[in-house]
Amino acid sequence: MVRKIRPLTAVFIILFLVGIPRGWADFYIWTDENGIRHYSNISPPDRGGITQMAESLPNLLPGTRFKVVRVFDGDTIEARGSGLTFKVRLVGIDSPEKGRKGQKGQPFALKAKQTLAKLVSGRQIRLKQYGTGGYNRLLAEVFADARNINLEMLKSGLAEVYGGKMPKGLNADAYQRAQTQAKAKRLGIWSLGKHYKSPRQWRKENPWK
Repeated sequence: MVRKIRPLTAVFIILFLVGIPRGWADFYIWTDENGIRHYSNISPPDRGGITQMAESLPNLLPGTRFKVVRVFDGDTIEARGSGLTFKVRLVGIDSPEKGRKGQKGQPFALKAKQTLAKLVSGRQIRLKQYGTGGYNRLLAEVFADARNINLEMLKSGLAEVYGGKMPKGLNADAYQRAQTQAKAKRLGIWSLGKHYKSPRQWRKENPWK
């Protein structure tokens, strides 16, 4: 069963829940079989008894706290808090790609995922959002215990600076400095030397099937 809500009404409901927006992203409101309502940029599970509505969700308030419930790889997580669930892409970085559908992954892909999980597991995080990226993911800097986790991944040599256009307002110089330091120490991916291949290049050569 799908329930329709007038767009203007939906906007007021959302503003009441999470505050005045700085940007927008697709989202879902759905109710599970236990009658619990969820708000998410992740498609609801395909089960009976779920009401789904696609609308728009504003950016999160800077002070909102979240718990990481899943780490997908070295630059993507799922965070939950205050009845909200979001898939988040760590902005400004690109970590080694895992293998998909039988494909072999890049070196250090598993290490990157494990390191990110260690940095955020059991901690409350804050998100500084920079809009929405591919696959409807929030682009954000992730902060845990006052540490910028995006920068920590660069410093550990388990991610490189994102090769595409950086969002407005992001301190790209800090990201480049962190990468330069990791390269100088030959940490993580930089220990591969001439055999290193950027995640961006790897994706071009190994498209998803």
